[in-house]
Amino acid sequence: MNYPPVFAWTPSLPELIIICVVIVLLFGAKKLPELSRSVGKSISEFKKGKEEAERELQTMKEDNNKTEETSKS
Repeated sequence: MNYPPVFAWTPSLPELIIICVVIVLLFGAKKLPELSRSVGKSISEFKKGKEEAERELQTMKEDNNKTEETSKS
């Protein structure tokens, strides 16, 4: 059977408007800038953590390669 991908659905303009109205009703117009700032900070912290982990993994790989080269000699 051919199933569609899980994330194949993209909202159309009316659906986006309804989603925005629901968000405004839930959080209130005064809280949206604060909510946006906190989401932005969270995303940037996540990216920093991801980059740090990638750098550390790269360093570990380089150290491991150096250790293997010296043990072969």
